[in-house]
Amino acid sequence: MSKDLAELLFPDIDMDADAYESIYPARDLAEGAVVSRLGPSPTGFIHLGNLYGAFVNERLAHQSGGVFFLRIEDTDEKREVEGAAEALIESLQYFGIRFDEGVTADGESGIYAPYRQSERRDIYRCFVKKLVTEGKAYPCFLTEEEIAEIRASQEAEKLTPGIYGEWARYRDADFDEVKRRLENGEAFVVRFKSCARQVSEGGRVKERATDSAGNAEMAPDGGQAAETVAVCNITVMDGIRGELIMPENSMDVVILKTGGLPTYHFAHVVDDHLMRTTHVIRGEEWLSSLPVHVALFEAMGWKTPIYCHTAVLMKMEGETKRKLSKRKDPELSLAYYRSEGYHPLAVREYLLTIINSNFEEWRAENPIAPIGDFAFTTAKMSRSGTLFDLDKLRDVSKEVMLRIPACELADFIMDWAETSGRNTDELKKGGKEYLQKILDIGRSGEKPRKDLAYGSQIFEFIGYFYEGSFSITDSRPENVPAEDIAKILKEYADVYDHADDQTEWFAKVRELAVNNGYAAKPKDFKKNPEMYKGHVGDVSTVIRIAITGRASSPDLWEIQQILGEQRVKERLLKSRQISKLSIS
Repeated sequence: MSKDLAELLFPDIDMDADAYESIYPARDLAEGAVVSRLGPSPTGFIHLGNLYGAFVNERLAHQSGGVFFLRIEDTDEKREVEGAAEALIESLQYFGIRFDEGVTADGESGIYAPYRQSERRDIYRCFVKKLVTEGKAYPCFLTEEEIAEIRASQEAEKLTPGIYGEWARYRDADFDEVKRRLENGEAFVVRFKSCARQVSEGGRVKERATDSAGNAEMAPDGGQAAETVAVCNITVMDGIRGELIMPENSMDVVILKTGGLPTYHFAHVVDDHLMRTTHVIRGEEWLSSLPVHVALFEAMGWKTPIYCHTAVLMKMEGETKRKLSKRKDPELSLAYYRSEGYHPLAVREYLLTIINSNFEEWRAENPIAPIGDFAFTTAKMSRSGTLFDLDKLRDVSKEVMLRIPACELADFIMDWAETSGRNTDELKKGGKEYLQKILDIGRSGEKPRKDLAYGSQIFEFIGYFYEGSFSITDSRPENVPAEDIAKILKEYADVYDHADDQTEWFAKVRELAVNNGYAAKPKDFKKNPEMYKGHVGDVSTVIRIAITGRASSPDLWEIQQILGEQRVKERLLKSRQISKLSIS
């Protein structure tokens, strides 16, 4: 009867399921090589979780000599956004994610194609037909209204909602009834027959619900939870969480939808087997579905891949943690990091600090090694909420930027400014060599500066090197009277010699300070404040503000060397007229 039913449901499927084993053969890889995949839905929102998952998959595969591929899981037609897959590919590529095969911007690459699930419809239907033939799946004609009524009834009785037991009305429907309904044009889905070992009580399927450890769940009032589906436990090894004890699947889940496309449950099982995936890395929100997936692999007679369920990305809000939100947190979107100008290497490095608990220790021991040298492992991944900290990302970014040569950093800033819509006229006019000199200020020596973090911050930071962006934003030091400003700047302009080295230059600044009643050293002023107006640092700050517009900046001598003598003197002259400095 099952074979006749399968032919009735799928008369157009004549491919033998075993034939696909030949079409998609086992991969010829060394023992221990990982085959992993990213399987996003093309919904249009490209988020940090995509990159997080892609990075974990990529590291596992490539450091083991394995394969990492991209599969687009587009069976949910209602949620698909046109062009989303291409945007995802481009965005991940920007952050350095390299796929060995799968969907690309120009089509597909690899012998396990097609890699878009919407193009694999007949493959899924073939395997659904196989399950029906073996009596492991059946057509279900329940309407949405009937399912809603079942759910309401179950909730009223405090029973686990779903299609199982007495509510699986078509599980044992006879052939003639199915045929009649098909001839009447009734829509149907195909459900997988749960093999859960059930306990019958008074003709109704009931037993206590259990948690992941096999313990009876408790009701909110502290009593025993309402009796639900009778299930036994299964043991599954998770690549991150270790041994999991979970209730086995007890639901007759849908595996083929009315339109002939599979559900995620079934599609990924078929694809991961045929594409020979060894590891499935996905978010912890899929943990509750794991028993379904294990049951499907067992029903098909296939080896279950190693599932690795990653912790959800969290952030601190006050003193509590909460899940990163699309609505509340712009940093959840990958577009945020591109818009702000975070270097891809910095984002990748930061992700490793939250992906593997031993990465920071490794980095301290290997300060200049490429991150590809780090031995990534799922055993060091967090099992609970992973805390994402934007401030820490910025700190990591400063360290990474310091390791990037100024010539490469200049290229990055110019490209970023162009693509992010910034005004690049002055950048282009100044040229790359000029920008490179700016970015290289103070980056050498025993204590290099570490204040360059990301594009928009750098773009604002270096603005005073360009006339169109130069403005005086800070006020004079409080130790310097307003009437001293013009005099200090005039005397400085008179003694300024662009050919002076740093020592000669600062000697002149110190002499100028002393001649105007300021201490030659800050410590002298601190000891005897009544003897001086201020100290040499106050005087140099007046000069700094006149030239950069800011009270704080990198080494002023280096800045002047880059600006050139003419612009230095022009700014000194102009600053004597700036009311913000209280110059009369």
